[in-house]
Amino acid sequence: MSHQSELISTDIDAYLAQHERKELLRLLTCGSVDDGKSTLIGRLLHDSKMIYEDQLAAIEKDSVKSGTTGGRIDLALLVDGLQAEREQGITIDVAYRYFSTAKRKFIIADTPGHEQYTRNMATGASSCDLAIILIDARHGVQTQTRRHSYIASLLGIKQLIVAINKMDLVDYSEARFEEIKADYQAFSASLPRAEFHFLPLSALEGDNVVTQSTQMPWFEGAPLMSLLEQIPINASRNLSDFRFPVQLVNRPNLNFRGYCGTIASGVVRKGDLVTALPSGRHSRIKSIVTYDEEIEQAFAPMAVTLTLEDEIDVSRGDMLAHSDNLPTLANQFEADLVWMADATMRPGTDYDIKMGAKTVNGRIKTLRSRVDINTLQQHPAPSLALNEIGRVELQVDHALCFDDYQSNRGAGNFIVIDKLTNVTVGAGMVSSSESGVNSSELATDHDLPAKGSHSHSTYVTQDERAARFGQRPVTLLFIGVSGSGKSTLAHAVERELFEKGHASTVLDGKTMRQGISSDLDHSAAGRAENLRRSANIARFVNDSGLICCAAFVAPTEHSRSQARAIIGAADCYVIYLNPPLEVCQARDPSGLYSAYTAAQEQGRSAAADPATITDVPGVSFPYEPPTDVALELDTEALSQADCVRQIWQLLRAEAVI
Repeated sequence: MSHQSELISTDIDAYLAQHERKELLRLLTCGSVDDGKSTLIGRLLHDSKMIYEDQLAAIEKDSVKSGTTGGRIDLALLVDGLQAEREQGITIDVAYRYFSTAKRKFIIADTPGHEQYTRNMATGASSCDLAIILIDARHGVQTQTRRHSYIASLLGIKQLIVAINKMDLVDYSEARFEEIKADYQAFSASLPRAEFHFLPLSALEGDNVVTQSTQMPWFEGAPLMSLLEQIPINASRNLSDFRFPVQLVNRPNLNFRGYCGTIASGVVRKGDLVTALPSGRHSRIKSIVTYDEEIEQAFAPMAVTLTLEDEIDVSRGDMLAHSDNLPTLANQFEADLVWMADATMRPGTDYDIKMGAKTVNGRIKTLRSRVDINTLQQHPAPSLALNEIGRVELQVDHALCFDDYQSNRGAGNFIVIDKLTNVTVGAGMVSSSESGVNSSELATDHDLPAKGSHSHSTYVTQDERAARFGQRPVTLLFIGVSGSGKSTLAHAVERELFEKGHASTVLDGKTMRQGISSDLDHSAAGRAENLRRSANIARFVNDSGLICCAAFVAPTEHSRSQARAIIGAADCYVIYLNPPLEVCQARDPSGLYSAYTAAQEQGRSAAADPATITDVPGVSFPYEPPTDVALELDTEALSQADCVRQIWQLLRAEAVI
């Protein structure tokens, strides 16, 4: 075996240190069956002198019995080691090979091309930074070529080398190369953004694999090995969002409690403020421990043990993240799913959903659409069959922490496991972080319902509802003290929307107290709980396509933030009605102020007489002014028509109507 450094024979320690500092590139070969994937890997290893002499002798011997190259050495046998693979001349299982050059270390995965083994290809691609898409120059772009390209891009691989192989069988034709290149470019225009490199080669003959081909002088690009050594591979690595799924709580003695795991993304340093999810408890990193020493910082994908300064409850399956940069926490989300089982996917059936180190019970609630792999168009479908890909909505019994997969591969993937057979039947990538509540919006003392946890799951989509009603469904949250005109203005806006042909409804705090919230008092805590319950109803109203005009006192900033988190910050517009308190007391539409005054005059308290209302925001306890509003209206200085006009202008400016 030939090595790229003379240090191995003169200074083994220096060689090992040099080798350790090399950058590691994980890549895979994929494409349609018989495109030459295994042969290409064998040629890479052979021409870069990365094969031991006894290995080479064994391959030469096996080529006589199992080779497919007419008596010549069959380099595909280097990776096709299973007996069934050699008998059929195909790749069945994923085979990994390791090699290195002077510039980089490589782990290459040889994945099968048969449609039956697409799941193996998805498994091999899940940890790779680069994919080599093989295309047979005789046959051009095939269905499996499209499927593998789509899966590779779906899995977040940003660098793809499109290797048009077997150019020796088409007389090294430049015209044929350009024809296939144009065909692939037309298809790949619909793929998620990635960088494509097109390369003509012959794996069997070694053209453009390690050295420049003399048979194709018309191609001026670099050979494959040079590309592998030069292509940047850090673009897809997320070092900004620290995510640490806890795999084990290490408690060897009374003086040590550490949390073990592999950093999924980001960087962590001693002293960093972190939050444990889903509990929401905070602490600081006390130490970062590896197998042989304590270090000051760690980054993905290092396996470390973290200790915290505070004794908080952190268990296997929990996640640690920087407190100012938290993932989404939700029990319902959308994802792209690759179905990997012979049995058809069944929406509504319970499966085990494993995300990171946490496994929870869940179900595929709705299949939104299925991808036509030839056109990449999304179409409605009742189910997914083996190797099909679709957009699904999942619901789990316990909230999970995640990021959008395209922005953070380490914290946005999951697998679906059959509960009876314990077989992995699907691989998924979270497609939108908007389907949950961002953990930074959660109170630390209890969880909020996930946004979308009450969403309508029918075949009528939100886009279809918006098109039908000619509006974007949002909630107008009218807030202010009693007598500020919230309910009056909410009904006036509803009338204006109705007159203009829009669909809306009014959700009023007093009406809620006659039914769902009849058990609540008028204290700040009672009003906050009334608003929380109402926010879930407002979210349901929005999911049904309607604009919700909600009128609530909402005296605290915490309760308003909680409501916006449930409804969705982008879909909730706070309108603060702020006339002078004396005006509100003079109006006194509910008799709240007069009841309070009478109670004060008689020296009674709510404890002495529960029927008497003595909790009055702005009088008996402060009304916290909002810090983030879409509009602030003085309903004494402005007429009702003026207020409606300003709200209408807001709806126009925000493209709600």
